[in-house]
Amino acid sequence: MRAVIQRVSRAAVRVDGEVVGEIARPGLMVLVGATHDDGPKQVATVARKIADLRLLEGELSVSDAGAPVLVVSQFTLYADTRKGRRPTWNRAAPGEVAEPLVEAVAEDLRGRGLEVATGRFGAHMAIDMEADGPVTILVEAE
Repeated sequence: MRAVIQRVSRAAVRVDGEVVGEIARPGLMVLVGATHDDGPKQVATVARKIADLRLLEGELSVSDAGAPVLVVSQFTLYADTRKGRRPTWNRAAPGEVAEPLVEAVAEDLRGRGLEVATGRFGAHMAIDMEADGPVTILVEAE
């Protein structure tokens, strides 16, 4: 499982012009991708990192600050670009595997008492965010 964590001042995700997930104050926007053999162990690792990494102002985590998180599924994090000009997606888990894993990350974060907004799995999404810093971290759970 991979996650790209970005510190943001605000972020929103839209589907067909409708806002489906939004954080209106400083927090984290997280793109989450799953591969075929991911499971509960990878979900727990990624969620813990999202909650506990000290990325916010004053070296606080979202858990410390009570800051919100926007979680968006992102299968393209597993693109293979080693050959040619067209990426392949063979390492990305199919939707029926990935969707419950991405939702489990969001649920784990909610279980930690965090405010969590999400995108809509499988939809064409437009993300509007204001990066802060910018701070962007890649987390991988093997």
